[in-house]
Amino acid sequence: MVKPTGMLIALVAGCTFLPAQQQPAHKELTARELFYTAAASPPAPKSPPPAAATSAKANTRPASAAPQVARTESPKPDKKTVVAHSTPPTRSTPPATPDGTPVVAAAVRHTAPPPSSGQPLGLRYIITKLVDGKMVEVPADGPFQAGDRIRITVVTNSPGYLYIINQGSSGTWKPIFPSADVEDGNNRVEPFHDYVMPPKSRMVFDSQPGVEKLFVVLSREPENDLEQMIYSLQKPSKASPDAAEPEPAKPAPTTLVAANISDDMVGHMRNVYARDLVIEKVDESTPGDRHEKAVYVVNPTGSADSRVVADIALAHQ
Repeated sequence: MVKPTGMLIALVAGCTFLPAQQQPAHKELTARELFYTAAASPPAPKSPPPAAATSAKANTRPASAAPQVARTESPKPDKKTVVAHSTPPTRSTPPATPDGTPVVAAAVRHTAPPPSSGQPLGLRYIITKLVDGKMVEVPADGPFQAGDRIRITVVTNSPGYLYIINQGSSGTWKPIFPSADVEDGNNRVEPFHDYVMPPKSRMVFDSQPGVEKLFVVLSREPENDLEQMIYSLQKPSKASPDAAEPEPAKPAPTTLVAANISDDMVGHMRNVYARDLVIEKVDESTPGDRHEKAVYVVNPTGSADSRVVADIALAHQ
């Protein structure tokens, strides 16, 4: 009797064992690539804003306003900068400059996949300096010299609310955007619009070395903590007792207040909101069609409550 060994081997040899089907991995994108995907993708679902912020903003600050930060040309800033990207330090003892200024560790996340739903939220900022009568883009980390005149331009890729605060010598922070002198203090921003600080003048570095520190927050919805510190409500005046018919109640207008924001609060926002961020510093050598000196900071999650934070440090020698 002939055993079918050869036939069995032939059948086994002719079989093809296919591995389990694998889903293709999402392509990793840089911060700049993620920033511009928002221009071609549908907007993320919008969640209702908090009631307190809604009543303050809906009555007094139109959503279409496009503010610009005004700041007079004066011998400020008088402090110096070191690095400035919003991520928590990764060392047990943070590095510092010779004058003791702590250096915030730069983000180590350089790419991320696009969100499965929604769109990334991001900002782009550039520093321009007056050179031979023209404003030209320069590296954001300087260093800058006495007499340099600069402007900062911020662009967002989505509608949202922008806050820019500046740290003084006391360590506390004060808002420079929104500003009472610009669009009645409206901080609602629209995508791909240049928000220039200051719009009609320039920041001037004096002869005293230091670091000028700015902290930027961009959120899809108003930030309650910052809103309560930066804005206050003016109560409408009461009608006189002998008035025949009282006038209908008018919405309480919002006004800016000279708020002091603690360093602890800024540190908390930095540590909480910087976790998902992708940061990219680009220049003329960066691959791509855009030739620029800029910094992109993007939250790639696509969530409706996305936030972006960024430290801008202007080193002055």
